[in-house]
Amino acid sequence: MCIPRDAVGLGRRSSAPAREGGSPIRASDPTASRLLAADRGLDPASAAAATEDAERRAEPAPEDEPARLGNPSFVWRFGQERRLAMISRFVSLPGALVLDLGCGVGEYVRGFVREGARAVGIDIAPGRLAEARRRLSPPGPGEGAPAPHAGAVAGLLAAAGESLPLRDGSLDAVVLNEVIEHVKDDAATLGEVARVLKPGGTCVIFAPNRLYPFETHGVFLGRRYVFGNIPLVNWLPGILRSRLVPHARAYGHGDWQRLARPAGLEIVHHGYVYPGFDNVAARWPRAARALRAVCYRAERTPAARFGLSHLVILRRGTGPPAAAQGAGGRP
Repeated sequence: MCIPRDAVGLGRRSSAPAREGGSPIRASDPTASRLLAADRGLDPASAAAATEDAERRAEPAPEDEPARLGNPSFVWRFGQERRLAMISRFVSLPGALVLDLGCGVGEYVRGFVREGARAVGIDIAPGRLAEARRRLSPPGPGEGAPAPHAGAVAGLLAAAGESLPLRDGSLDAVVLNEVIEHVKDDAATLGEVARVLKPGGTCVIFAPNRLYPFETHGVFLGRRYVFGNIPLVNWLPGILRSRLVPHARAYGHGDWQRLARPAGLEIVHHGYVYPGFDNVAARWPRAARALRAVCYRAERTPAARFGLSHLVILRRGTGPPAAAQGAGGRP
């Protein structure tokens, strides 16, 4: 996998939904430079210096980070491979410019590159981006040659989903894998997604399903956070669920039209997916095979409505995104 070393970098942490000034990145890779919004005032030399300074002064991740931001994919297993195959059904990855919004430690960025895409990763947590950069570094001597069809990493940026430091109409696809439930403003995030997509571009969303019988983000009991798969929390009335799970949304079937339409995005597919059961497979392989057989068959039946996550495919139309009409986009 051939990755330009100077195309990958860590920006300053963005803790606000629309922070002025953007985030510094190492942007000497031509693709990354073209992607940056001109009004962000970013130049490669000062970006690299600021990035390195931010790394030296980076603080440990807050204790509540897994609750607020969710746990990224730390390892690549069957469940991740299955989701990558689903994404590939709707996005032609070879040669495409793809954003992994909420990229965590970069496992899906690496997956997109392996499939021939030029991938951009954005995350709000600097520690995760630092780990992503380490994982995405070029292989050393004797570590294997890149696959002949491999793409490349076009950049790693620190930014919030509500204020993407990218040019209008610059991306073929945006993927949000269990991310949109954690952003401060999901409608504003989809507005930004629509802005940075090319006309006809695709947004792929995996997001928690309100009908799934378990809450996978844990709950807060007063000030105490309890991690785990907590049964029946998602089925509580919204006001009660919000008290227990203030850190992550869960979506109903009808929520996507409400979010997509104002952003100028069209729903072209809406399905549901069940878990990968990788933790079960590690301990009880036969049980995992049985669960997968039953649940993946259920994805093709009305029982799909009880799956772990929504799989929503949105397409940007050929006109300007709704959020930009009358407001002016970024050059």
